Amino acid sequence: MRIVLANPRGFCAGVRMAIDVVEQVVDVLGDREPVYVYHEIVHNRHVVERLKAKGVRFVDDLAEVPEGSVVVFSAHGVSPAIRRQAEARHLTAIDATCPLVTKVHSRAIRYARQGYQILLIGHRDHQEIIGTSGEAPEQTQVVESPADIPHLRIDDPDKLVYLTQTTLSTDDAGVIIAALKAAFPNIKEPPDEDICYATTNRQHAVRQIAPHCDLVIVVGSRNSSNSVRLVEIAENVGTRGVRIDDVTELDPAWYPKGDETILLTAGASAPEDLVSAICRHFVEQHGATLHLADVFEESVEFGLPLSLKKLMLANGIDPGDRKVKVEPPVVTAGEYGANAVALTISAKGA
Repeated sequence: MRIVLANPRGFCAGVRMAIDVVEQVVDVLGDREPVYVYHEIVHNRHVVERLKAKGVRFVDDLAEVPEGSVVVFSAHGVSPAIRRQAEARHLTAIDATCPLVTKVHSRAIRYARQGYQILLIGHRDHQEIIGTSGEAPEQTQVVESPADIPHLRIDDPDKLVYLTQTTLSTDDAGVIIAALKAAFPNIKEPPDEDICYATTNRQHAVRQIAPHCDLVIVVGSRNSSNSVRLVEIAENVGTRGVRIDDVTELDPAWYPKGDETILLTAGASAPEDLVSAICRHFVEQHGATLHLADVFEESVEFGLPLSLKKLMLANGIDPGDRKVKVEPPVVTAGEYGANAVALTISAKGA
């Protein structure tokens, strides 16, 4: 059995920053008061459970947060209405929104001020879409598929712009964008891609490697949009894809011969230790060899949000110029037994 480890995989800089923000707030407040997070900080069950073990409380309604408390907004962003609600309850809001999501919010605000109707491509019930559409609710319509296009209310076809959810499948987004351009030839497009670099890179890695594999295993929670999209990308190129939360969900029926080549990757909110546990399982239980497939090198870093720096300063802590950067996962043979890592596959430029 061959396990091909895709690189990049797992945490992106936005997810790492959001988790780091919550951990920093916990450290700043100590045992003096609880830390509340509005919605799951990122869409991963293990991340949420680990933070709960540190005393973090997750809520889906700001009414559950006592007045005057500290609340962290999740990586997916929130609407202006939620920010106003936090102010009305005198909450100290720490914004852990991914900067790439914030960029889409800023575009929505700018285009709305210029009089454009905004066609927002994404999943209607996703927290990111809810937050972005809240920036200009009267001028924004969500497009989930080409089937939605005939039902759109268009005032002026020459005054349209489309934006996209950052975690969409690039395949699906391409189909919808093409349909919008066919229906509205003068629709304006954003100056650069809204789908984030991490989503694009992880999808491209799967698209490139999956055709050479018998199975694609994606580590990520069921409510992680980018993890689900990775499974769809695998299926789009003709390879079966499955999503699992962790090693306990592996099913030997997926690899009955025992000599399959399996691509193992992870969504942008899945911790690397979950991937490592799966690797150990395959090496120890199936005699698998691990093969590293490097497709992209990521070097994105984000600074801490200003709201966190203010909280730290108010508590006598100098935040300095700290930045959050995610290094590529490092895999060594010693982690999984001698000779487990058999070779490195370079897919760059392929």
